[in-house]
Amino acid sequence: MRAWVGRKSIGSKLFDGFNYIFLTLFALFTVVPFLHILSVSLSDAQALKVKAFILLPTDFSLDAYRYIFSLETVPRSLLVTAGITVVGTVVNLVFTLTMAYSLARKSLVGRRSIMLVVLFSMLFNGGMIPTYLLIRQLGMLDTYWALLLPGAISAFNLIIIKNFFQQLPPGLEESAKIDGANDVAILFRIVLPLSLPVIATFTLFYAVGHWNTFFTAIMYMNDTSKWPIQVVLRQIVIVSSQLGESAEFDASEISSLSESIKMSVIVVATLPILLLYPFLQKYFVKGVLLGSIKG
Repeated sequence: MRAWVGRKSIGSKLFDGFNYIFLTLFALFTVVPFLHILSVSLSDAQALKVKAFILLPTDFSLDAYRYIFSLETVPRSLLVTAGITVVGTVVNLVFTLTMAYSLARKSLVGRRSIMLVVLFSMLFNGGMIPTYLLIRQLGMLDTYWALLLPGAISAFNLIIIKNFFQQLPPGLEESAKIDGANDVAILFRIVLPLSLPVIATFTLFYAVGHWNTFFTAIMYMNDTSKWPIQVVLRQIVIVSSQLGESAEFDASEISSLSESIKMSVIVVATLPILLLYPFLQKYFVKGVLLGSIKG
């Protein structure tokens, strides 16, 4: 009987084998596009004319990266995107955490009505044209506030964080109040330190959203010097051969490097946010699940 417990049936072994094969193939299909992009960005332009699809760099070359960093456009847009990401994420967290904490308190007057307004905003919005007219009327066109304030609070994220706060033991707050702590002290000294998983999770959500800012920048930013990296990436993909000459490259060299330039900008635009994920990954699943157990 004991020997039978430790053994698997033929059907179970076949099922496990199928899972291993399927997941391995799925992982390969996921990784292959990234390998292709990275390899093209590191390959010589002439070698790419011979091989259209590669998974390893052919005739290793950094010319594409040297070119994009010889321009003012890409480094400046990276700094703009980094600034938007840092400031925007801080704004999002401050507004979302403070509002979620307030709504999690059952003593808040009008709590149910405010939650109905939050839920309503998840289903309906003013539309693109009215939103643009509002941004223009507020004088925020061509300012970074147009990219930060309209989406300062995500209704979905707010609800998840509120639910997480509601699951914290009420005895902790009662003890703190007995010791003389006010609501602000309770939030920053007790609630937030206990909420690191959910904070890390939504920091990643908000940071990725700001790093990928594209449509709102096209709508509200007419000044090209304020464009984030995603908008510059679009311009390079569409008109890479018309970016102009740099100090190190002439027009013919830029034309031959066209494909490598596109891929190198994709790598530059994607790599920083990918490097952030491993540091927050251990909190990712835990943070989302903890905040979604009960409403």
